[in-house]
Amino acid sequence: MQDDLSTILEPGMFVLAPDTPDWGLGQVQSNVGGKITVNFENEGKLVLDARHIRLQIVYLD
Repeated sequence: MQDDLSTILEPGMFVLAPDTPDWGLGQVQSNVGGKITVNFENEGKLVLDARHIRLQIVYLD
């Protein structure tokens, strides 16, 4: 679904999953071969396939 975004996500970046807003804010833990591990504030740590989930980068001040 969003292969191009997976190439720029790095550990420490913050993301949202717009299709599942109840997960809350997430922080990228790792990104290996399109498998992105994100620790979400309300859902915990998830390993996501970048081809099947939409993520949005969040820039915090």
